[in-house]
Amino acid sequence: MLDPEITPELIAAHGLKPDEYERILEIIGRTPNFTELGIFSAMWNEHCSYKSSKKWLRTLPTEGPQVICGPGENAGIVDIGDGQAVVFKMESHNHPSYIEPYQGAATGVGGILRDVFTMGARPIAAMNALSFGAVDHPKTRSLVHGVVRGVGGYGNSFGVPTVGGELRFDSAYNGNCLVNAFAAGLAETDKIFYSAASGVGMPVVYLGAKTGRDGVGGATMASAEFDDTIEEKRPTVQVGDPFTEKRLLEACLELMASGAVISIQDMGAAGLTCSAVEMGDKGGLGIKLQLDHVPQREPNMTAYEMMLSESQERMLMVLRPEKEAEARAIFEKWDLDFAIVGETIAEDRFVIMHGNALKADLPLSKLSSTAPEYDRPWVETPTAEAVEFIPEIDPIDGLKALLSSPNYCARGWVYEQYDTQVGADTIRTPGYGAGVVRVAGTNKALAFTSDVTPRYVKANPFEGGKQAVAEAYRNLIAVGATPLATTDNLNFGNPEKPEIMGQFVGAIKGIGAACAALDTPIVSGNVSLYNETDGRAILPTPTIGAVGLIADIDRDLIDGTAREGHWAVLIGETRGHLGQSALLAEVFHRVEGDAPPVDLEAERKAGQFILDNREMISACTDLSDGGLALAAFEMAAASGTGVSLDAGDAATIFGEDQGRYLIACSTDKAEALMVAAGQAGLAIATVGKFGGTQFSIGSASESLDALVALSSGTLSRLFD
Repeated sequence: MLDPEITPELIAAHGLKPDEYERILEIIGRTPNFTELGIFSAMWNEHCSYKSSKKWLRTLPTEGPQVICGPGENAGIVDIGDGQAVVFKMESHNHPSYIEPYQGAATGVGGILRDVFTMGARPIAAMNALSFGAVDHPKTRSLVHGVVRGVGGYGNSFGVPTVGGELRFDSAYNGNCLVNAFAAGLAETDKIFYSAASGVGMPVVYLGAKTGRDGVGGATMASAEFDDTIEEKRPTVQVGDPFTEKRLLEACLELMASGAVISIQDMGAAGLTCSAVEMGDKGGLGIKLQLDHVPQREPNMTAYEMMLSESQERMLMVLRPEKEAEARAIFEKWDLDFAIVGETIAEDRFVIMHGNALKADLPLSKLSSTAPEYDRPWVETPTAEAVEFIPEIDPIDGLKALLSSPNYCARGWVYEQYDTQVGADTIRTPGYGAGVVRVAGTNKALAFTSDVTPRYVKANPFEGGKQAVAEAYRNLIAVGATPLATTDNLNFGNPEKPEIMGQFVGAIKGIGAACAALDTPIVSGNVSLYNETDGRAILPTPTIGAVGLIADIDRDLIDGTAREGHWAVLIGETRGHLGQSALLAEVFHRVEGDAPPVDLEAERKAGQFILDNREMISACTDLSDGGLALAAFEMAAASGTGVSLDAGDAATIFGEDQGRYLIACSTDKAEALMVAAGQAGLAIATVGKFGGTQFSIGSASESLDALVALSSGTLSRLFD
C-alpha cells in the first residue's frame, strides 16, 4: 500500500498547525512520510504534549513529605506509613464517551486502572465524575445510559469497587459530555515501578492483548473540537475487555515480583507510539521497534495503524534479558501475548521497521520533552455583578425544588448499578460524603472524594478553583480523614480563545493556592481541552480528586448517624452568600452573581478543629450546594430521623458560604464543642435538633419520608 501524499489537508487532518509542520521539517531536515507524520501528530497533540497547559501546570504545588512520586509518571504516589503507599490518578475520556458512550466510558475506566497497576499497585477503589447536557436534550438519555453502563460494566467485571463520584446536568454539556475516571491502588514503597528505560540493548517487550485498528487516531481526536463530522470519528473509539484487563493485572503484578521488569508503561493515548517514546525519553535512550513481531488481531495492518492504534489492555516493558523465559511463562500462563518487539539503543532515535522497510527514523527526544509549548494569550474573567433582590420563599418549597432537580437529588439510580463492595473492604459506599476503603490487613483506611462546582469556576475561576480543592478537603475531613494529596482533571474549552485560556489560568491559580494552603499537593492529573461543539464551550470543569488517610478506623473514623435528641451544630461563619447558588439556579432560574469567597486559613482552622474533636462528633457533613437546608436533609435521610431547623431567611437556609460543617452530637458533647470552638476562635452555633419523622424549618414542615421519596425517585423518573 502506497503512503498518501503529504498535503496541507492531510497535515490539518492530523491536528497539526502549519507552523508546527514547519518545525517538523526543521527538526528532521526533510518531508516526513505518512507514518512519521502520524507519530508527530500523536505526540504533539494537546492530549499527549500538554502544549497549551505546561507553562501553568508547573506553578502547581507538587511536593511534600508524604509525596513519593509527583506528576510525570503514570500516577502519583503518596506514603501512608508502614511501608505502604497509595497510587492514584484521574483522567478524562470525554470525546470517546460522547461518540460511543458505552465503550468510551468503559475504556476510560480501563485506562485509569492500568495507570495505577503499571506502577506496581493493586487497584482498591474507583470513582467517576460525569457531566451531561440538559435532561431534555435529545442525546442526554442515551449518553447517560451508555456511560453509566460502561462505567459499571468495566469496573464491576474487573473487580474494583466504585466508592464515589459526581453527576451533573447543564445545557453547556449538550454537545460534549465529560467522563472523568479516577482509580487508586495500594503498593509497597520498596516495590514501585517506573517508566524510564535504562540500559542499552535491553529487550522492549509487548504485553497483553493483541493490536487492532480500534482507536487509531484517538489522541488526536481528543484534542479537537466537535462539529457536524462527529459521526465520522466513531472508529477512533477503543473497545475494552475487562476480563482481559483483570488477567493483565495479575500477570503484571506476578511479573513485577519476579524481578524481570526494568521499566513498564501502559499503552494508553497514542498506543505504542507514546509508550515507547516516553520510556525512551525519560531514560535518555532511543528505541528501535520491529513491527512484524507485534501481536495483531487484524490482517494486513500498516505501520501507521500499529503505531497509532489505541487497542486496550496492553503494556510495554523493558525486560532484564536473563529473565525472558520466566517472564514469558508468566504471560503464557495467563493466556496473554508476550512478544519482544524491539530494543533500547544509545542514539537519540526512534526507529520503526516493518518487514524489511524502514517506516520511521526520528529524533526521539524531539517527540516528547521538546514538543511545542505555548504561552497562549489570556484575559481575566470579568468580575460578576452582585445578585439582585431575591424574594423570600417557603423553605420547604425551596428544598423540594432542589430534591426534584437532577443536580441535587439522590444518586442511587447511578451508583446502584456499580459494584461498591467488591473486595469486601469498602466501609462507606457512595451517596453520602467521601467513600472509605479499608487498607486490607491493617486498621487503616483511605478516603476518596471528587469535587468541583463549574458554575463557580465560570463566574470566578480563581475562587472556583480554590473552592473545588476546599470542598474536597472538607469531604475528607468530614469522615475523619487527614487529607494527603490531590489529582486533577482540568476540563475546558478551546485554549486558543483568550477568554477560555483565562478561565484555565484563573482556575490553576486558585487550585495552586488552595493546595498549598491545605497541604494537599497535586501528584497527578490530566488536562482535557477543546471541549467544544460548533464553537460552544462546556462550563469550565476542573475536577479535583482527593485522598485522605484514616490512621485508625476505631479511633478516627467519623461514620455515625444523627439520633433522636442530637443537636444540629453548625461550625463556620454564615454570611448568606447566594451568588451562583443552587437555590438561585433551581428555584429562580437565574445564574448570576459571584462565586462564594474561600478563606483558606479558615478552611484549615475549621478542618483541624473537626479532626481534633472527632470523638465528640456522631455525624458530620460539609455545607456546599444548597447550604444548610440540603446538608441537613442529607444527614437526616442518611440517619433515618427527622430534624427541626431554626427559622431563617433564604440566605441563611440556602446560602453557600464556604468553610462550614454540620455536625450531630449529644447535648453534653455540643456544650463541650461550644467551649472548644470558643477557645479556637471558631464560629459555632446550634441550628436545630434531630428527632421525629418530620423535616422542619421554622414553622414549615414536611414528612421526611416524603422528601426522601422525592429525592430518590428523581433520576429514575427521568431516565428509567
